[in-house]
Amino acid sequence: MENDPELNGKYLGTISKDFVVVAETLKEAAYQVRKRKISDYPIFIFSRTQLPVGMVLLAKEEAALEWHINASYLEDFVQRQLVMPEKVEEFKAAYRDADEFCCLFVADGDFQNFIFIPYPED
Repeated sequence: MENDPELNGKYLGTISKDFVVVAETLKEAAYQVRKRKISDYPIFIFSRTQLPVGMVLLAKEEAALEWHINASYLEDFVQRQLVMPEKVEEFKAAYRDADEFCCLFVADGDFQNFIFIPYPED
């Protein structure tokens, strides 16, 4: 679950641009998911086209973004077989501190990958 070189070259710029705009919203959403005991592993889906995973947090047209952003969590990903049950422990081991890092699932056509981006410092 390391950051993919393809991600760095092709996507990181546009993801970072949108992330800076929405970081506080995502941080608060991640906090609420954990506080309400929904999951200890919030995941935010960044996709070029709207996906039926999680719940819509920000539609790119409404927020002037390049990516749609949905909110989800590990257990939803397992239920949808996006993370296989035998990979759950590996996912948890790779997951970074949710107070400091945002877990993104980037989906664009056939390209799908998890990345962790640090929240901007206050």
